[in-house]
Amino acid sequence: MEYRDFGRTGMKVSPLCLGCWNFGERTTPQDSYAIVDRALDAGLNFLDTANVYGRGRSEEITGEALKRNGSRSRIVLATKFHGRMNDEDPNAAGSSRRHIIEQCEASLRRLQTDYIDIYQIHRPRPDVAIDETLRALDDLVRAGKVRYLGSSTFAAWQVVESLWVAKELGLNRFVSEQPPYHILDRRIERGLVPMALTYGIGLIPWSPLAGGLLTGKYKRGQAAPEGARFARPEDEPRESRRLNDSVYRVNEGLLPLAEAKGCTISQLALAWCAQQPGITSPILGPRTVGQLEDNLGALEVTVTDEDRRRIDELVPPGRMVSPFYEADFGPSRHRAFV
Repeated sequence: MEYRDFGRTGMKVSPLCLGCWNFGERTTPQDSYAIVDRALDAGLNFLDTANVYGRGRSEEITGEALKRNGSRSRIVLATKFHGRMNDEDPNAAGSSRRHIIEQCEASLRRLQTDYIDIYQIHRPRPDVAIDETLRALDDLVRAGKVRYLGSSTFAAWQVVESLWVAKELGLNRFVSEQPPYHILDRRIERGLVPMALTYGIGLIPWSPLAGGLLTGKYKRGQAAPEGARFARPEDEPRESRRLNDSVYRVNEGLLPLAEAKGCTISQLALAWCAQQPGITSPILGPRTVGQLEDNLGALEVTVTDEDRRRIDELVPPGRMVSPFYEADFGPSRHRAFV
């Protein structure tokens, strides 16, 4: 497998990252262990989770999986903070020093490790000064509990603002950003991708299959498969905006491209994402070993310039037909640092 530079850090990561968000919720512990083992056997060395996934269960299962197979030392392990971990405590979420230090310690215990390779803020926090967040994260790096820092679903200007504050205060900076990115929503190509290429930021997209919309299982005029995420869009108003007529049109356009390559639509969509300029490692979200096997097939798919041209006709560069990227593009919502 050809491993890739992780931004400017010097670390090498696999061209696909195993996302562990299903562990402990839609995927049992035993099946989760099997998914981790199969991913490592295939050469993946990059795992991503978050404290809020299953309120800690994903981290617990991920840590146990790495303990069982003894692979922690050769894995790049990423997790995130920010989400609410306790409904009764008003301080059990966010990006304050109190929450960051507390949640890092809790994540280390659940992951059964003494360091986190990439510690990421899960979302921007407009009511907390960015220097408050960066100072706490810098302390964790200096203490050896965290190796590198990253963000998730930040707009380009928010990443650049954080880089400026880190430089002004002599703090460790973000080295990666985790945005939603796939064929159906290409808006990060407008500003985030050029910014990342300019400043050496690694991009590790979440939902490269658009939450399953780019798997071919949703077909025009047919009911969604039972148990699928978009089977009952009325239960999730945000999801109802994402499954629309354009999604069917794009999948119908991708099908002949995939058939010509002898691959599935999901493999083509993953390969396209992984081979786009500036992208480091798209994050998979398999619920079963079977889904992981299909995802791994993307490693064998080559996307040509002609393929890109035809995909650009379906969804032009920088455009969107299904909304996933919801970063704030307005005036700065970070409180000024002091």
